[in-house]
Amino acid sequence: MELSVRIERWPLAGAFTISRGSKTEAVVVVVELNDGTYRGRGESVPYARYGETADGIVASIEAMRPALQGGLDRVALQRAMPPGAARNALDCAYWDVNAKRSGCRAHELAGLGRPGPLTSAYTISLAAAAEMAAAAETAAWRPLLKVKLGGGDDDGKRIAAVRRAAPRAEIIVDANEGWEPHNFERNLAACADAGVTLIEQPLRESHDEALARIKRPVPVCADESVRDRASLDALAGKYDAVNIKLDKAGGLTEALALAAEAQRRGFAVMVGCMVATSLAMAPAVLVAQCARVVDLDGPLLLAKDRPDGLRYEGSVVFPPEPALWG
Repeated sequence: MELSVRIERWPLAGAFTISRGSKTEAVVVVVELNDGTYRGRGESVPYARYGETADGIVASIEAMRPALQGGLDRVALQRAMPPGAARNALDCAYWDVNAKRSGCRAHELAGLGRPGPLTSAYTISLAAAAEMAAAAETAAWRPLLKVKLGGGDDDGKRIAAVRRAAPRAEIIVDANEGWEPHNFERNLAACADAGVTLIEQPLRESHDEALARIKRPVPVCADESVRDRASLDALAGKYDAVNIKLDKAGGLTEALALAAEAQRRGFAVMVGCMVATSLAMAPAVLVAQCARVVDLDGPLLLAKDRPDGLRYEGSVVFPPEPALWG
């Protein structure tokens, strides 16, 4: 396989803010694999939480060039690289080029049924309670809102304000490890009062053992605490669900295996994303077919998506066409 890799920057429609910071553009890494006849693409987002950078991801991918030219295939790739954004981009490019070469769609190669449309969450960024309420009011017609919290001791006010502004929407919360022992149970209670149906990663991974010692009035989903199947042993008794992201798992191959194993162990499955273009979302649509919660709104947060992007009708996202991926 011949390799090309590049960094792309996609402006957002507005600021995207979580407990760890804010950004106004999506920085993605795009890989292309060419077998001489067919070309496959994959896109990933460096995950700063795990120490990844765009330049570092490019360097990791470039280091695989000799192996790729020597015939490394997708199966061998899983052993040759660790989980993370670099392997994700390569793995998804393999799925794309293999689908084109075989004349089949990626879901057929994976042994899956034909994917259907999905209802995705839509994200309300972390801000002051009044700002979040205004954003929620604008999006109140959407069936599922994902509310970013983790901004100190005012999260109870924030979630209450969002609920008043969007009284009929299902609400899930993502604290991005932003809660602390002194406000943890208070914030859980505020979310329960607001009718929140799921809370992602309330505590830091290094402190999440507290989840096993308290009653959880709202189901709790592991995000930063889960990457691939090797993460699952440490989650038992602490989490009710897992958020599978291809950038964490290292591609579609591991994400599908992780979803199956998580369900076998009794975890509910959520499929999430980083802020990126439709090229990054497309493989995740296949994993999300089995998910209780789908959060693939990345392209909706961009000022402009790439050509042949996923079709969104409101909050409903449709499977990719071959011109995009798979």
